[in-house]
Amino acid sequence: MDLELRDKAFLITGGTDGLGLALAKTLVREGAQVAVCGRDQARLEQAASALGPEALCLRADVSHEAELDAFIDASLENFGRLDGAVNNAGRSSGTAIANSVDQEWRDDYELKVIAAIHLARRVLPALEATRGALVNVLAIMARSPSANSTPTTASRAAGLAFTKAMANEVGPRGVRVNAILIGFIESGQWRRRAEAAQTKLEDLYAGMAKGSNIPLGRVGRAEEFADLAAFLLSPRASYITGVGISIDGGLSPVI
Repeated sequence: MDLELRDKAFLITGGTDGLGLALAKTLVREGAQVAVCGRDQARLEQAASALGPEALCLRADVSHEAELDAFIDASLENFGRLDGAVNNAGRSSGTAIANSVDQEWRDDYELKVIAAIHLARRVLPALEATRGALVNVLAIMARSPSANSTPTTASRAAGLAFTKAMANEVGPRGVRVNAILIGFIESGQWRRRAEAAQTKLEDLYAGMAKGSNIPLGRVGRAEEFADLAAFLLSPRASYITGVGISIDGGLSPVI
């Protein structure tokens, strides 16, 4: 299927590693222009090498408004248009509510909700001009939070509500807004956890799949996420908006 992405322009936060980088690679292979940001300089350099000289790879902490604005401005100036944006920056943060502290909640909400909303507001005029799309990367526990999973699950639930509300607001202007709710999928986060535990990555993934009782029996591949995200960003998904699509091998207990 031709996704009709050639010469279109996209930006991805948290795009220098894991899921974000996998999506950026997929978009580049489809002939699109891509801008990514991240906080780690080494990963930025690796992303630049992987994506090629036409990709824009900039350092930015999205929880800092000035850095996020600089990334957005540079992307718009560099490409002269924007056909899609992906709120992918985030990290897992889970503890018992009774043991949590207020600052943990503030930091998580700033990173996963405020930054995503800020980006959405900033890029909306450009997306209106191209009838483009916004994709918010969330987690399946936004719908079915477990014990000791906050503040992440609360922030992700807020992201799901934001997705639906904004889709209703901007649909009449031709802009689509969707969310992808991920389960256990290969990422840099898990690779670094395996390294810290001095465990083979394949053993970690096998244990995760078995311990979580994933119906498909394995952890998802980053490229599988990228294929879904690229489709939702593309004109081929022109009648899909306001939904949260799970990619989790059947793990989520709710539809």
